[in-house]
Amino acid sequence: MNPQVIYEAWLNDPNIDEHTKHELQLIKGQIGEIEDRFYRDLEFGTGGLRGVMGAGTNRMNRYVIGKATQGFANFLLNESSTPSVVIAHDSRMNSDVFSLEAACVLAANGIRTYLFRSLRPTPQLSFAVRDLKATGGIVVTASHNPPEYNGYKVYGADGGQLIPHQAEQVINQIREISSFDEVKRLTQAEAEDQGLLCWLHEEADQRFVDAVVAQTVQPQMLKDGAGGELGVVFTPLHGAGNLPIQQVLAQAGFSNVSIVAEQEQPDGMFPTVKSPNPEEQEAFTLAIKLAKETGADIIVGTDPDCDRMGAVVKNDQGEFVVLSGNQSGALMVNYLLSNLKAQGNLPANGAVIKTIVTSEMGADIAAAFGCQVFSTLTGFKYIGELMTQFEASGSHEFLFGYEESYGYLTGTYARDKDAVVAALLICEAAAYYKSQGKTLYEVLLELYAEYGTYLEKLESRTLKGKNGVEQIGAIMNDWRVSPPEHIAGVAVTQVLDYAKGLEGLPVENVLKFMLADGSWFCLRPSGTEPKIKVYFAVRGTGVSEASAALKQLAEVVMARVDSLD
Repeated sequence: MNPQVIYEAWLNDPNIDEHTKHELQLIKGQIGEIEDRFYRDLEFGTGGLRGVMGAGTNRMNRYVIGKATQGFANFLLNESSTPSVVIAHDSRMNSDVFSLEAACVLAANGIRTYLFRSLRPTPQLSFAVRDLKATGGIVVTASHNPPEYNGYKVYGADGGQLIPHQAEQVINQIREISSFDEVKRLTQAEAEDQGLLCWLHEEADQRFVDAVVAQTVQPQMLKDGAGGELGVVFTPLHGAGNLPIQQVLAQAGFSNVSIVAEQEQPDGMFPTVKSPNPEEQEAFTLAIKLAKETGADIIVGTDPDCDRMGAVVKNDQGEFVVLSGNQSGALMVNYLLSNLKAQGNLPANGAVIKTIVTSEMGADIAAAFGCQVFSTLTGFKYIGELMTQFEASGSHEFLFGYEESYGYLTGTYARDKDAVVAALLICEAAAYYKSQGKTLYEVLLELYAEYGTYLEKLESRTLKGKNGVEQIGAIMNDWRVSPPEHIAGVAVTQVLDYAKGLEGLPVENVLKFMLADGSWFCLRPSGTEPKIKVYFAVRGTGVSEASAALKQLAEVVMARVDSLD
């Protein structure tokens, strides 16, 4: 339908509040702005919704949230006669408003909803769904996107994000809702009076903290003093990680923890950083300053919804550097498996799960310890799906799952990546190696010497709006139709087109190019942002050689990508 027609319909819809209509009046006559807001419905992908906040069908607002929640409610009522849902949210603008809106819609459909009174980490939502034996969950967050974004993710009864065939059922239910008249809603007071809106309290938080602390590999070592010897600086980057990570570290035995005061309190505008992303060195500027002042050994930072963790350590030059997601993952895999083996607790059917764009270094380490390694498509929902399959069949014992984008999980208490447990495990590893006179960076160099120097790089291009979607499609089509025979002087030995459903995995628009020297690169449109992402990986015999090969590979590939955007 014509964007202008939909725009006018919103202005005349009695279900739309006056504040929203006023916002729309301000763009009257702005054809481009109206088209961008109304040329489509904000896409509900396999991960849910994510977009810029504002009025319009292609924006995040209470009406889009209400429609999505009605569709989710219809899905749940088809699945269960007595469904229940847990809802959590992060520190972003309107996250609390959107959470309450979802709860009131669910309540109007007779679905009991458990809601936290303030922000909580995404992994705690995953845990709470399992803990309360709910049939579903919702998290309102846009992860580490800029402040103008928000999002909405839905979860199943196992505590994992909905996998594609489940998400498609929800999407179909949403599509059947033709107007806002079909969205049921109670007021907060009505929902509370009917016992359909239940508020969660401190005991729910403590159960989560206990579940995370139970994942320590050497709890006695930490309590005997190693935890107190390690100097830690932590920054929640204005998000949901502040209290739970402080509680977990303290309960585990870490007593020398300093918090970046300027970034401690929740703030959806993230005023001290360009981006609240623990993948980026800039986000750690204040933390590094504090670490230098306090003589800290390690810095950990988490994104707004506390499902991604970044670690900063001193390199061999004594400078603080942000470990990549692949490096942190490999260090944690090695620490976990080596100590389980030393304790005689490494199971014969142990499993490590990673994604197809994650480095092979962690996989090689896991294989050296006799663990089976599984590769999934990008997205922790696929790791969670495998975990649930293991639990049902007993075929494997899950030990660790991770993705290069700073998402990690050990333990089966949750089904989503957890920056709380990742912060605990990386600090535990740092404390253990410090007791042996080593830094994490020195251990990383030892692993390079043993397994090869694995280096990786991610490039992305942001292409917004309708034109951006078309450009990303053109880039993928170009590489799919005309794959190169050589890249940077190295032969391309295999092209993996996951749009064909390779290796038993779900269909996804991803291309991965394998090279003769063991390097690879991968093109993937983001499922949550207006971006195309390009991943690169090389394996060399030293940092200098690997760095040069990585630089050349990225330059050649991105030159072709940029010629098409």
